[in-house]
Amino acid sequence: MNPTSNKSDFEDLTTTLKDIAYSYLEKYSPSKQQLKVYLLKKYLTKIKGTKSKKEVSSIIEEVIKNLEKKRIINDELYSDSKARMFLRRGYSLNKINQSLRNKGIDSKYIKQSIEKIKEDQIEPDFVSALKLCKRRRIGPLRPHANREIFYKKDMGILARGGFSFDLSKRVLNLNVEEFNKLLKII
Repeated sequence: MNPTSNKSDFEDLTTTLKDIAYSYLEKYSPSKQQLKVYLLKKYLTKIKGTKSKKEVSSIIEEVIKNLEKKRIINDELYSDSKARMFLRRGYSLNKINQSLRNKGIDSKYIKQSIEKIKEDQIEPDFVSALKLCKRRRIGPLRPHANREIFYKKDMGILARGGFSFDLSKRVLNLNVEEFNKLLKII
């Protein structure tokens, strides 16, 4: 890295960005990309220095590399923990994949996380669809008279959740007794 013309100014900015990063990491558990964006925003809004965006980006990269060396930030662990959390919330594997991509996680870590879920769980999408139906009180949990009226709406909710048409149809066609038995199993 090429230091700027004033070395003390460079060191001050580096320590300031490290302090901001540590305070952010105390509160949240971000991915590398989220931390980069946060530090850049903080620089542009709070610090408002005279450095170019390239110089600031290189300083932020150094801060993040330092955090990675110290194992304070790790995208692989972040991907695994977020994928499990999303699965508990009732996200489909497609939606988990897309959510992690939006957070700036590398695709190899996303694939590893999804493979771990597939190994651990039996039909994770089906279980997630059941959880979503329970949370949103749709499908089999609707009163029997309203099920046909809200079938399209329920199908849309499951489709936006990332579930396939066949799986959505399978879950929505369950009767209440079967649905409750399956919920007790999971």
